[in-house]
Amino acid sequence: MSQEGKVDCGRRRLIVATAAVGGAGMVTAMVPFLSSMLPSERAKAAGAPVEVDVGNLAPGQLMTVEWRGKPVWIFNRSPEMLETLPKLESAVADPKSEVKQQPEYCKNATRSIKPNMLVAIGICTHLGCSPSSKFKKGAEDGMPADWQGGFLCPCHGSTFDFAGRVFKSKPAPTNLEIPPHTYLSDTRILIGEDRKGA
Repeated sequence: MSQEGKVDCGRRRLIVATAAVGGAGMVTAMVPFLSSMLPSERAKAAGAPVEVDVGNLAPGQLMTVEWRGKPVWIFNRSPEMLETLPKLESAVADPKSEVKQQPEYCKNATRSIKPNMLVAIGICTHLGCSPSSKFKKGAEDGMPADWQGGFLCPCHGSTFDFAGRVFKSKPAPTNLEIPPHTYLSDTRILIGEDRKGA
């Protein structure tokens, strides 16, 4: 092999090595750039959609996430909880959700996309307190004997059923607000984005 052939082989190795180091450097430089395109915590608080995994939320359990600086409840209602809703239609102020407090696709008896999963903003529509859960039936949890379960606002006594509907003659003027949301899969919800075109 000639001297000239050895030089070409060495140059090729140098070019390949330089290209590999340059490519690795490019990938390393791209990672922070691409991650900077994701919404920041500040942007999420300002209104960016929030993705939530509800795969481990058992029936009867409630979890709270933050969207736009507000607590959003995701509540997996048990079949027994859902059975109480038709029984309370005459006791709640807006049983058919006529007041616009929810997207059109949640204007139904359960105020939800999936009957068992309630997604609601956990702020009382009276003066902005956060209701507490009173899931046990009857007087055991400090509620009236005919209590079917739901939520109680500790500030002024407004009560809501398992669909977030306010009971009659309470300070809260409307049902709990339902934010726009969509299901990305059976176990993932995107809160703050409406892909159904409400």
